[in-house]
Amino acid sequence: MKRRDFAKNVTLASGLIGIGALNACVEGETIEKASSAQGAEDQVSEALSKQMYDKALEITKSKIRGGDSEPFFKEPFIDAAFSPNIFLWDTCFMCCFAKYHLDELPVYQALDNFYDRMEEDGYICREYRQNGEALWSKDHPVSINPPLLAFAEWEIYKVSNDSERLQKVYPVLKKNFEFHVNTYMMEDDLFYGDTLGMGMDNIPRSPRDWEPTEGNGLTHHELGDQLAAMNESAETKLNFFIAEYVKTKQGVWNKQSRLVDFSAQMAMNANYLKEIAVLTGNNGDVEMYDDIHNRIKTALNDKCWNEEDSFYYDLGFDQQVPRRHIGMYWALLGKVIPEDRLEAFLGHLTNPDEFYRRTPLPALSAADPDYMGWGDYWLGGVWAPTAYMVLRGLSEYGKDELAKDLASKIYASVAEVFEATDTFWENYAPDLVSYGMPAKKDFCGWTALIPIAFYHEYIRTS
Repeated sequence: MKRRDFAKNVTLASGLIGIGALNACVEGETIEKASSAQGAEDQVSEALSKQMYDKALEITKSKIRGGDSEPFFKEPFIDAAFSPNIFLWDTCFMCCFAKYHLDELPVYQALDNFYDRMEEDGYICREYRQNGEALWSKDHPVSINPPLLAFAEWEIYKVSNDSERLQKVYPVLKKNFEFHVNTYMMEDDLFYGDTLGMGMDNIPRSPRDWEPTEGNGLTHHELGDQLAAMNESAETKLNFFIAEYVKTKQGVWNKQSRLVDFSAQMAMNANYLKEIAVLTGNNGDVEMYDDIHNRIKTALNDKCWNEEDSFYYDLGFDQQVPRRHIGMYWALLGKVIPEDRLEAFLGHLTNPDEFYRRTPLPALSAADPDYMGWGDYWLGGVWAPTAYMVLRGLSEYGKDELAKDLASKIYASVAEVFEATDTFWENYAPDLVSYGMPAKKDFCGWTALIPIAFYHEYIRTS
């Protein structure tokens, strides 16, 4: 794609035409182009692939932290470079591409920074300040991220074969797993959690017409607008956000909810910990992991599966919330999908009116009324971590051709944007060849998954 054509796409996405006109383009011309563009446009030259790979590695290396200039983290570690704080689920996904460069990317220390902060009961905060202090208190709904530490360690192990590492970290992983079970697993064997804490910041979880009977009813974005208008220090604003978030619409939608993604992640966690337990000689723990996995699998299929829609839905007030987002596909890596439901569930991934967009795998299905074709963060953005999750899940079920097809289309779109901008972005627009609106640039936190992990696992092999 030429820079001029790319600029036209970005102008369109930036809202210089009306939203109605953009939606008309998205639903008509863009999807027609998406279906006709399959094949040739999905091919990226080896020279461009190498350029992307090298650039991603260069950016990642440039953002390694740790040392004398740090107030607390003295050992080098890879970092998302999102802020001076460290973030758990960013780090876990960074491990999924950094595993290919263990000799030059300090992966283990990035994880150890969190393990070293674990409290006696197994609690690990989702985010720590530069001084090593947890940003969120344990009882705050935003205090945890998706439980992906065992996933990250297993991804590294598949490349390193370092069983001594697994022996070392297994007690920490087990204790953190037990903390999540003891704290967030409810009597119906499903897990509750917070929208922001689960990482997909503005993904809609509640019904569109739901309003809380307590709190102020703001979204966390509206709270952000209030903060932007405040003439206060950054620390004061942060403390205000932490205190006020629990009163927002998202902050109230918590304990009564049951989340498919969190529940499926815990099923996945149980499976990986079972593998690690066997490998490290902790066979006595296997029965516990099997039991919890089976309980979650049964609950998800009994309560969250919708036969008519062939989809898993979150619950709210014990009722299914019919909103389709990419997080439901953690069910693949969680290995909770019965064989007779798999094909229908995967059908949403190949439906151009849902997840099979110009750049596939948007965070929110295009069938949702809140979907945004230019991204708007998790209201439509294509994100490397959730896309990688879907691909890895498809591979677990032997759906390699579908995984390669989706990977090649995402890879090709990212390559076009890379050619035009010479960098990588936090997320990408699903219905335009563009970075998402908004998206941070030079983002080789998890976005390096695409030029490195996608390349190794789904592009080079095709």
